[in-house]
Amino acid sequence: MGQGFVGGLGPLAQQYGVDVADDPDVGAAPPPSPIAPPPAARPAPPPSSAAPPPAKPIRLEKITLEKKGSSISLEKTGQGFDELVVNLNWHQGGGGKGFFGRLTNRKIDLDLGCLFRLRDGRAGAVQALGNSFGSLQQPPYIQLMGDDRSGASAQGEFLRINGRHWDQIDRVVVFALIYEGVPNWAETDAVITLQTPNQPTLEIRLDSHGNDQRMCALAMLENQGGNIQVTKLVEYFQDHRFLDQAYGFGLRWVAGSKD
Repeated sequence: MGQGFVGGLGPLAQQYGVDVADDPDVGAAPPPSPIAPPPAARPAPPPSSAAPPPAKPIRLEKITLEKKGSSISLEKTGQGFDELVVNLNWHQGGGGKGFFGRLTNRKIDLDLGCLFRLRDGRAGAVQALGNSFGSLQQPPYIQLMGDDRSGASAQGEFLRINGRHWDQIDRVVVFALIYEGVPNWAETDAVITLQTPNQPTLEIRLDSHGNDQRMCALAMLENQGGNIQVTKLVEYFQDHRFLDQAYGFGLRWVAGSKD
């Protein structure tokens, strides 16, 4: 008692006849696992000598202004606009089908025209009524090309605007007038298109009808910083005076005729 045994637990156990196996080194670290070599880098593809494909040209689609009051801007490019062509096309319509329909059938003479205001304040009308056909080379730089009195022409009627003088035009209201025949806009199936080079074709249909009125304001063309802002109107009026008052041109009107 009170004495130790030199050598620790192993020699003590052997002293009393107990065999003790040698313990492995507990603190020994396992052999390191072999390190896999890094994957071989993929060789870069050889540079292609072929030129990239050319960009597809921009397609100038037809754009239909669906809602009343909707607008779109035709952007000025390069030297500006060349020529803006406004076309009105319709069919004759009439009194319906069958024998009695043919008896009551009356052709509709639908006229294309416009009110204009120039930058210098001058205002007026271009239309077949009163033979005010306008001019392309002098103010107002707007001209009506003929008068289709039957609607039988496959091309309809045209207004041309000299885009090279667009900077001198403030705004234009394009209208259609039923000069002869019963005011039945639904039967006319009228549509106008506006075309100018390097711009999409714009289309405006008379998708609402005021069959008790003889005039329809179709579209407003405004000079907005040199661009042409086109707005769908499709508003109906009894005559020129009411249309004028609605859009503030301030013209004086007297009765007129084509002949």
